[in-house]
Amino acid sequence: MHFALKPARRKMRFLPLIAATYFMVSGGPYGIEDILGGAGFARAIVILLVLPVLWCLPTALMIGELAAAIPADGGFYIWVRRALGPFWGYQEGWLSLSASVFDMAIYPAIFVLYLGKFNPALTTGWNGYAWSLAVVVVCCTWNLRGAPAVGDGSMGLFAILLAPFAVLVVLGLWHGFTVHPAIQWSQPASESALSTAVLVAMWNYMGWDNASTVAQEVENPQRNYPRAMIAATIVVAITYVLPLAAMAMTGLSVNSFATGDWMTAATTIGGPLLGLAVVAGGALTGIGMFNALVMSYTRLPMAMAEDGMLPSVVAKRNSRGVPWVSVLLCGGAWALALRLPFERLISIDLILYGSSLMLEFVALIVLRIREPKLARPFKAGNLAFACSLGVGPAALIGYALYASRAEKLMAGTSALLFAVVVGLLGPLLYWITAAPRARRRLAAAQATD
Repeated sequence: MHFALKPARRKMRFLPLIAATYFMVSGGPYGIEDILGGAGFARAIVILLVLPVLWCLPTALMIGELAAAIPADGGFYIWVRRALGPFWGYQEGWLSLSASVFDMAIYPAIFVLYLGKFNPALTTGWNGYAWSLAVVVVCCTWNLRGAPAVGDGSMGLFAILLAPFAVLVVLGLWHGFTVHPAIQWSQPASESALSTAVLVAMWNYMGWDNASTVAQEVENPQRNYPRAMIAATIVVAITYVLPLAAMAMTGLSVNSFATGDWMTAATTIGGPLLGLAVVAGGALTGIGMFNALVMSYTRLPMAMAEDGMLPSVVAKRNSRGVPWVSVLLCGGAWALALRLPFERLISIDLILYGSSLMLEFVALIVLRIREPKLARPFKAGNLAFACSLGVGPAALIGYALYASRAEKLMAGTSALLFAVVVGLLGPLLYWITAAPRARRRLAAAQATD
């Protein structure tokens, strides 16, 4: 009698991992317009060059070490739980998932914003919400095909959306070197405009840890994660800075430059066809970012369910290894948040994400001390260097808290206070839901013994 061996599931390879990470963090130059409008060319380029050193590189090094040492589905939730225990692991999962509600509402909004530039009638009234909901449905369905399908799709979207910017960069630099226009490198900027520019830049550079949650679905994660993090950091910085530099070289003004205005710049530099290509890329970046982040965030409830923190049904997978119940639950939650205003989401997202990121840096140090013999294929320097990695991100998160202190939501509610309340719901939910489950599991294990 012969038994047919079940074929091994295809895993995401190195280049698709870079592309998926790129979309989890960036999605192209779209979204950095408010940095330019608030800071001017010179300050915007400085901000976009300094932040990778203070914000991205330390995070990439931390993730590279932990993802290579503990390549588990659930990623950063698993690291924090292993280092600090189930309570803090639950808080890590809660902070990340609650941040996702505000984060994920932004990307369908970007899709609708650029779609409306083709024809405003397409997105007026409830049409805009219908298109946003369609993005949620399409991306959740796409994700049910597995991580390799998302990674391969990210590579295709990466090439398509950046092609118009490659043309824009070449034309802009050529115009600058041949025509020699007057370049407005700097302009007067208020303190609030600069603060907004820094916060928007931080948002455009965050999300590196999201790639860690699919470690078991990545080919050779011990080798590929560290390399992918560093490569993606470089690619993101280049694709932010070069279009801004090219736009400056053409002598274009940044007055009133805001989200969605890349079409105007591209049309001025390369004509209406290039402008339309940039608009199409903007629509695609909303889909690409949402799609990659669905893959990332939906592994958190699955991992928490496998640990008994959530009902076991949430951990159910389909034949491709996708946690389909988690995909449907998360997709429903994100669909409910689609009507939230874009401008008011970034500071809440930064505060919740920043808190979860700090727990990851703490986990890095605690694991270094508690598990010195843990195999680390990639190591981010000695213990002192590892301790210093969180300094830059912590300082920037502190600045984000300070800068958003006066920001208001609907009915005059403080955005900072709202984010703090959301974060403090984590301990309450843990003691109501997860702690009783943990006690029952412990009692069952003791009874078995």
